[in-house]
Amino acid sequence: MAYPNLVAEMTRRSITAKDIAGEIERSPDTVNNWLKGKGDFPIGKAFKIQEIFFPTYTLAYLFSSEPITPDFKE
Repeated sequence: MAYPNLVAEMTRRSITAKDIAGEIERSPDTVNNWLKGKGDFPIGKAFKIQEIFFPTYTLAYLFSSEPITPDFKE
């Protein structure tokens, strides 16, 4: 996985690629490809995902390519 922290948080909250796709106006296949590292999330889409689904986590944590300890926004 290209974004292990994002995938872990999605799993914890039962959020699917389809859920994210609907909010950012992309197909579930596109979101799944991005999650697998086949391309990168556009920065605007990353911000929207963070704001809608994970407002307490930072972009740095969610979109890190390495598993790291959660980083919360203050």
